[in-house]
Amino acid sequence: MLWSGWGDPAQARELPEQVRVLLRDLLGVRPPTAPASTLESVRLPPVALTGARLAALAEVVGPGHVLTGHEDRVRRTRGKSTPDLLRMRAGDGSDAPDAVVLPGSHEEVVALLRLCSDERIAVVPFGGGTSVVGGLAAAREGYAGVIALDLRRLDRLRSVDAESMVAEFEPGVRAPEAERLLAAHGLTLGHFPQSFEYATLGGFAAARSSGQASAGYGRFDDMVVGLTLATPRGAMELGRAPRSAAGPDLRQLVLGSEGAFGVITSLRLRVRRAPAERRYEGWRFATFAEGTAAVRALAQEGPLPAVLRLSDETETMIGLARPDEIGSGGSGGCLLVSGYEGERVGGRHAAASAVLTRMGGEPLGAEPGQAWEHGRFSAPYLRDSLLAAGATVETLETAGFWSNLPRLHDAVRLALLGELGSPLVMCHVSHVYETGASLYFTVVTAQDADPLEQWRRAKTAVNAAIVAAGGTISHHHGVGRDHRDAYGAEIGPLGAAVLRAVKAELDPAGILNPGVLVPEG
Repeated sequence: MLWSGWGDPAQARELPEQVRVLLRDLLGVRPPTAPASTLESVRLPPVALTGARLAALAEVVGPGHVLTGHEDRVRRTRGKSTPDLLRMRAGDGSDAPDAVVLPGSHEEVVALLRLCSDERIAVVPFGGGTSVVGGLAAAREGYAGVIALDLRRLDRLRSVDAESMVAEFEPGVRAPEAERLLAAHGLTLGHFPQSFEYATLGGFAAARSSGQASAGYGRFDDMVVGLTLATPRGAMELGRAPRSAAGPDLRQLVLGSEGAFGVITSLRLRVRRAPAERRYEGWRFATFAEGTAAVRALAQEGPLPAVLRLSDETETMIGLARPDEIGSGGSGGCLLVSGYEGERVGGRHAAASAVLTRMGGEPLGAEPGQAWEHGRFSAPYLRDSLLAAGATVETLETAGFWSNLPRLHDAVRLALLGELGSPLVMCHVSHVYETGASLYFTVVTAQDADPLEQWRRAKTAVNAAIVAAGGTISHHHGVGRDHRDAYGAEIGPLGAAVLRAVKAELDPAGILNPGVLVPEG
């Protein structure tokens, strides 16, 4: 992963000239006046951990698995939000961990957490490093130091129960490797978020991830049937059956906990047969409202495609559903991409097509769907290119009930327009349910003299607008630090007190990802 951007540097590309013209003429974007920092020039704080504490960590995992080198620390600094990347491009490594520790087993994780609790060392669990909500920047005050607990050595497929359709993985397995391992058994998870190429299974669980094919396969939390959690107080084994009436389901307390309650060291996941056929296509709707009504009809009447994504008029015009061809524009209206996966998809395709036609959709054939499939993981690379050109570009998302979706859509747009003047604001629906859907926004604006403060103001306004409009502060990005205050407003004082009580019980010294997720009292 590129330390100051997304993914493989070899896949970075220059913006097409028509996009540069659009940025200049429509938004007033001008190239940055200062070059981006090099990895070697990133400014890091001195290592705060004493030699004795570093030696104690090495006694648990072995001396070769405690790293304090400059590059090791830089590469585990923060995540991949736009503010994270702006800071790294400016050479600001102030949130870097003091050391990177790589445990090789569940037992080593438990021992490390006990040691860090005793020594007041903050612990940030680190998977793929793809957080976009400030989930990897721990609070430092009151701690002897901070370590990044890199789980890459916990990278095995432990077992496959083909009868129950359950596979057990360690948390450090990256998503592409998980699919490769399962393919040998004719299986798939079917979880393909935009972070797919770099994120880990443990990160998916900790952030309550949702993939682009969630309409067909479900969210990642739907796939977790069991897990093992390591905490400073010991371990918890959760999940004895697919469903249970034995009290509240504690698995749901761990899913989405972002490393603040413990470290997931094992996941038992529901798997599916690998699809024999995949078919993607495009449809055109005259307006976003008409397209949303069609998507709702599929969600409530069925059959649901595995992939169902509806871009609004602006996103369709810009061509954001086809990142490899950005700026190519569209033919007006709103683009809907649908995808069908599995055995004998023809029947489901025909039935869904009948619904879309009845709701006013115009079929566009396979090409738009295939273009989306080809570029489905490319948008973060486009974000890097836009940042380099002098634009601030960021994504944010929410979800609400169908009846409230128009109000929520307007509230986010108005908040962005109010704080940023005349930004380019695009939106799509990408995860649908019988009762509602998510809204995923992309905003592009010219950087002002202080782009970090510029985005902080906009993000604060959007967070408040989402809460006031009755939406959730996050559908699948998580809470981290960026959404923590708004999350507190969403769940209320009593809900926040419950979370603090859980953390106090599992993590009495407060070493687990401090400052993340749990609202302050």
